Amino acid sequence: MNKDKVQAIFSPYSIFDHTADLGVEIYGIDEQDLFRNAAVALFDIMTDVSLVHVRGEWEVFAEGSDLEELLVNFLREILYMYSGEGLLLKEFVISEMDNFHLKGTARGEPFVHNRHCMNVEIKAVTYHGTEIHRAAEVWTGRVILDV
Repeated sequence: MNKDKVQAIFSPYSIFDHTADLGVEIYGIDEQDLFRNAAVALFDIMTDVSLVHVRGEWEVFAEGSDLEELLVNFLREILYMYSGEGLLLKEFVISEMDNFHLKGTARGEPFVHNRHCMNVEIKAVTYHGTEIHRAAEVWTGRVILDV
């Protein structure tokens, strides 16, 4: 098994330096795995997801003109679920996906002040520098988060 595939299996994302923002490189064995790992990374960066319980389930829809725009719009949608609805999410199931549409389910619970803490406030997911590509058996994506 090559190094990239091992990293995709055991480390779903890594952080890279980006001027005034936070860059995240995400790995997956296919497009759906890449998108799930991106969602997990978003909330893992924001909070301690081990303290988030699965108490509810919410539908998620996103559209884009290509995979890169779909990834950004998907991450924006679930970020809104935190910033606009107060939800902390930890599990993501993608039931339908092509290069332009995504439908799935996010699981987690509402933010509880005496149990949850926020590590990093993510203000937005940007289009700048977003890319997705497949190399060998691993899909890799990069996004920049406005913090």
